[in-house]
Amino acid sequence: MPSAFLHPFASPQREKFITVARGEGALLWDADGREMIDGMASLWYCAIGHGRKEMAEAVAGQMSTLETYSCFDPFTNAPADELAEKLISISPLPGSRVFFTDSGSESIDTAMKLARVAHVQAGHPEKTLIITRTRGYHGTNYGGTSAQGIAPNKVGYGTLLADVVQVPSDDIEALATLMKEHSGEIAAVLTEPVQGAGGVFPPTDNYLQGLRRLCDQHGAFLIFDEVITGFGRLGSWFAAQHYGVVPDMMTFAKAVTSGYQPLGGVFIGRAVLDGLEADPAFVLRHGYTYSGHASACAAGLKNLEIMEREHLVDRAKAVGHRLGAGLQALAADGVIDHARGDGAVWAAGLKPDQNAMTIRDTMLANGAIVRALNTDTNTFCPPLVITDEQVDRLLDIFAGAASASS
Repeated sequence: MPSAFLHPFASPQREKFITVARGEGALLWDADGREMIDGMASLWYCAIGHGRKEMAEAVAGQMSTLETYSCFDPFTNAPADELAEKLISISPLPGSRVFFTDSGSESIDTAMKLARVAHVQAGHPEKTLIITRTRGYHGTNYGGTSAQGIAPNKVGYGTLLADVVQVPSDDIEALATLMKEHSGEIAAVLTEPVQGAGGVFPPTDNYLQGLRRLCDQHGAFLIFDEVITGFGRLGSWFAAQHYGVVPDMMTFAKAVTSGYQPLGGVFIGRAVLDGLEADPAFVLRHGYTYSGHASACAAGLKNLEIMEREHLVDRAKAVGHRLGAGLQALAADGVIDHARGDGAVWAAGLKPDQNAMTIRDTMLANGAIVRALNTDTNTFCPPLVITDEQVDRLLDIFAGAASASS
């Protein structure tokens, strides 16, 4: 019978799971001692690799002094203040501030709420419409579920958030038409720079630049969901820098701590802050019990220190080149239909007679982990500490599984 643990994104009837027992770098071992290459950085997030003792020591050191304390008015703590300053120093948003959450889902809901309330505070309460794209994944809270562009993830949850609409992913003209029709009502456009869980789709040429122009034209905020792309995944600290487009808000989570503690947040740029800071009597009635959690922020500080010391943002370029080139070679050889991606996040688009779930399971049996999206896509997002030999072995195992699946 199923265990007491009801697993996320799994059948409630599933009884057998792989127990991951230990990790080191880009390698994992299950409870039976089988070694596996982690081709997904767990769930897009473990940039610095598994089993880093200095991460454990940093968190334990903070916990032994003060695990955390509420950051609701009038309190704060040093790790939260220090991490916010550090994050601003590497962000592309000049003069911005950081709001801390516990996850990407909370970050998305926070950004959506801030977009609306900032317009209210700026004297435009009519600006409530939030526009997102099909294929977009924005977490699983009610705001993010409403913003989802992955239809099956919205089924069965009743009435979702009003004034949230989707446009076709790469159709800038459809977006321009919608924004023209509702120009005075638009609070924000929310997008992943690279659509991740929807299948790893980089933006088409000049698409993100087009979003920036349209938002400026209609007085809307541009929000980048950088939960996957943030913290070096594309070879820059953020996708906004990689693509040369500055949004008004950026959500983050995942690789900010490499998963060693749950932490997320929102970079809030000046266009949004001007509304929020305009009235000294205004109180931001939004937050989470663990916003600015001291031990989680200590993990974030140590994680960023490691990334800088080991030059992992630059390492992402080398990892991505090797991984992408390998997948493109498999496509050229007819093993898969095509490869798509950017930086160190890639996907294998499969042929009609191949099944992504079968390939995933075959790879697990042969010592490697990738993710299956639907039946037609396997995704790759390895820790940035992965070695060249491990990338090659990951590709070899994938090639064997893909060939066997045809």
